[in-house]
Amino acid sequence: MPTFAYTVRDNTGAVKQGTIEAENDRVVARRLREQGFQVSSVRKARAAKKAGAAGGGFSFGRVKLRELSVFCRQFSTMVDAGVSLVRCLNVLAEQASSTKLKRIIIDLQAEVEAGNTLSRAMQKYPRVFSNLFIGLVRAGEVGGVLEESLQRLSQFLEKDVELRRKVKSSMTYPVIVLVVALTIVIGLVTFILPKFMSLFKDLGVKEFPPLTAGLMAVSHFLTTYWWAAALIGFAVYTAFKMFVRTKFGKRLYDRFKLKVVVFGPLNHKVALARFSRTLGTLLTSGVPILGALETVAGTVDNEILSDAVMEARARIREGDRIGDPLRKSKLFPPMVVQMISIGEESGALDQMLTKVAEFYEGEVEAALESLTATIEPVMIVVLGVMVGTIVLAMLMPLISIIQNLTSGGDKDKEGGGD
Repeated sequence: MPTFAYTVRDNTGAVKQGTIEAENDRVVARRLREQGFQVSSVRKARAAKKAGAAGGGFSFGRVKLRELSVFCRQFSTMVDAGVSLVRCLNVLAEQASSTKLKRIIIDLQAEVEAGNTLSRAMQKYPRVFSNLFIGLVRAGEVGGVLEESLQRLSQFLEKDVELRRKVKSSMTYPVIVLVVALTIVIGLVTFILPKFMSLFKDLGVKEFPPLTAGLMAVSHFLTTYWWAAALIGFAVYTAFKMFVRTKFGKRLYDRFKLKVVVFGPLNHKVALARFSRTLGTLLTSGVPILGALETVAGTVDNEILSDAVMEARARIREGDRIGDPLRKSKLFPPMVVQMISIGEESGALDQMLTKVAEFYEGEVEAALESLTATIEPVMIVVLGVMVGTIVLAMLMPLISIIQNLTSGGDKDKEGGGD
């Protein structure tokens, strides 16, 4: 999560500066105003890109969710057994299989020994410990139930890992078929087709059918200007990545992911499952509803859903119920809205959210099975059509040559008969 530098004035007119982590500058400004400050400026801190580096200047990437899940479960077991935090971190550092995680745990141990809280020490590594992670640890520290918070974190991460694994495994076969199809097509166009064209030219073919001529042009471009094709592909990919990093581009891409045919409903169900699981876990751990919604808005990884969650948060601050703004956003199905409303009225919102999460995780699994079963024959047909088109383009000049030879032979017979 990015870090923002801000300048504000308090009630006495004194100027204060500082940094804060948030999803975007609007969230920063809103938080500061809620604290009674007059916001002068908010800008993205340059050091944000280096956040998560260790004191020695190392830059850490993302630690795998599976490793974090094991870390939380082992940590919870030791804390529940009465082992001190420093001793726990020392043991976890010794047995950590990841070098990245090992260095981070050692630094966390040093911070805790220096008197900092565990949650505050974890804030140094926003690329490793998300707002959800830090929020649950902080709630556990405040409530004296750190072992329970770590246990819930471990369960949450395991569910998240399992959901991601199912999505990736279901997409593996279509991706492999697509790669094979592109490899075959490129091989036919760049290696096989030129040999046939050279043969046809030697046989005296001067005019080629439009389909063959088009494939010849593509083949000539790929074999002669392959570097330009690679450059164009890289430029398109880079432009797309830069576009989706902008506020407008991210919103447009997130809306597209929810609306695109076939994959849109799947993405929507995954987002709803993550929303429900995250919010339910936070509420179960004792995080206040306003703070929980703000954390959820940053973890759903979709600006459209994030805006709907933040709108619900704003309405709750004004005294409304959570269900009404979610219903008006039209992004949450009636079943979800009704179960959340019932949970809010009965005081069992966290339990209802867990049921919603389990329901949509099941829906995602069913949708993935259906999608895989549908994509397999479609991909095979597409591959057959592509290869068949190339083969047809190579055979059409040959058919033309045979027809010319046949018609020439008939004319010779007619001439001999005269």
